[in-house]
Amino acid sequence: MTEFKPRVFSGVQPTGNLHLGNYLGAIVNFVALQKTHECVYCVVDMHAITVWQDPAELTGNIREVTAAFLAAGVDPKAHIVFNQSQVSVHAELAWVFNCVARMGWLSRMTQFKEKAGKDRENASVGLFAYPNLMAADILAYLATHVPVGDDQKQHLELARDIAIKFNNDFSESIVANGFGDAFFPVTEPLITGPATRVMSLRDGTKKMSKSDPSDYSRIALADDADGIAQKIRKAKTDPEPLPSEPGGLKGRPEADNLVGIYAALSGRPKESVLAEFGGSQFSVFKPALAELAVEKLSPIANEMRRLIADPAYIDSVLVDGADRARVIADRTMAGVKDVVGFIRRK
Repeated sequence: MTEFKPRVFSGVQPTGNLHLGNYLGAIVNFVALQKTHECVYCVVDMHAITVWQDPAELTGNIREVTAAFLAAGVDPKAHIVFNQSQVSVHAELAWVFNCVARMGWLSRMTQFKEKAGKDRENASVGLFAYPNLMAADILAYLATHVPVGDDQKQHLELARDIAIKFNNDFSESIVANGFGDAFFPVTEPLITGPATRVMSLRDGTKKMSKSDPSDYSRIALADDADGIAQKIRKAKTDPEPLPSEPGGLKGRPEADNLVGIYAALSGRPKESVLAEFGGSQFSVFKPALAELAVEKLSPIANEMRRLIADPAYIDSVLVDGADRARVIADRTMAGVKDVVGFIRRK
């Protein structure tokens, strides 16, 4: 059986206004995984243009996400940090996957249904097909693991289906070209931390989002200490005290969300947080959460501002990362061409 080198791939869309959900749901895990895995972290700017983006804003947003990676502790020398559009293999491999994936698979993607809404005829082809590009992002690096939140599980399942179908469709050619019994790994999800899905501070049943009309629904990574504290102070809660065990959070989405945020920021399980604050009113818990959030997030915000003020440095990080990413992706694409039967320069 073919053995693949353990490697993590993950990406973040540069759509602006990074918030606590992006940090706890993705970026904080990027930092932790550096200690145990070889990591490839991508600013997925090609995904961003599935809906129209102002070009000048997109450039700034790519740099902002990169700055967030670096400010949070991602090491661009030990690992790879780059923006997707600098490595053409992503688009090239996505076309091959367009021809492997089935229409029915993509039609079942719930995120397309949510983003396109009722006016699907006017949605871009890219919005419909972007799970194939996501599969290409992952498999161009033969990634064995991807850290995912609940909302991305379906897309990773699609990437797994594509890898399996490619390996089956071209099984004889894969063996004949010396790649063993499989060309692509069947990538496994990494779901880590107690708050992989951070909800709105105004409605605990909705995901924290930059598109929410209320600025008080989210904590932006660029918020200052006063802004963070004020948003937590105004966060929606219920009149009951906190329970002493996680089971008591059932049916209390806002309480569950705030406890989950505290747990994730402190690196503790919910059980530990509730053992400390169980029986307390939110008038006690919210100030403690605000103090913790300011302690953890303010240094990141300050470092992000410093980095964004030096765009030449950020761009140099992305170029260096893309150069190193291209070495891996080009090797994968060369193998795909041989397996599929394309003639290439050797």
